[in-house]
Amino acid sequence: MKKEHTELRRRPLLTPIWLAALFAIVLLALLAVFVASMTTTTVVLVRHAEKQLGTIEDPPLTPEGEQRAQLLARMFGGRDGAGRISGIFASNTRRAQRTAAPLAERLGIAVTVTEAKDYDDIIGRIRADFSGRTVLLVGHSNTVPALVRRLARIEDIPEIADADYGTIYVVTVPTLGRPSVLRLSY
Repeated sequence: MKKEHTELRRRPLLTPIWLAALFAIVLLALLAVFVASMTTTTVVLVRHAEKQLGTIEDPPLTPEGEQRAQLLARMFGGRDGAGRISGIFASNTRRAQRTAAPLAERLGIAVTVTEAKDYDDIIGRIRADFSGRTVLLVGHSNTVPALVRRLARIEDIPEIADADYGTIYVVTVPTLGRPSVLRLSY
């Protein structure tokens, strides 16, 4: 009888150890799920290619602009592997959509047309539909820097000059940590 009583006493002493071990296992499982769900979204932002000058409100691209759009398609048109463009956004202007068209055709994906200055909608759509993937956004000299500032939470992004059609911004936005910006020319 005394032996049974001793065994009963030992079990309550082990309860805190078992509870702590169970808590640690649950905590590690939750941490593993959180780490596995962390992603980095990459947004490539460019200004539309060279446009025809004139009095037309929504001018088409020049021949140089068409060539630049083809170059963009060659640069980002890889169908497989890391960094593949999963989505393409362009403003609701002909020049932006024509800049994005060769890449969209090469990748076989549709261009999502957006209102150029509706920054919150654009960023929200990228986060909701393309989290952890890479997207291209074709905008304008006044909208691209503003979007880079908002995505990267960095204020010292310079404006794009009227004659500059070759600037590319690559913004990486991790789930945890600070976004980063890379500025290139093509």
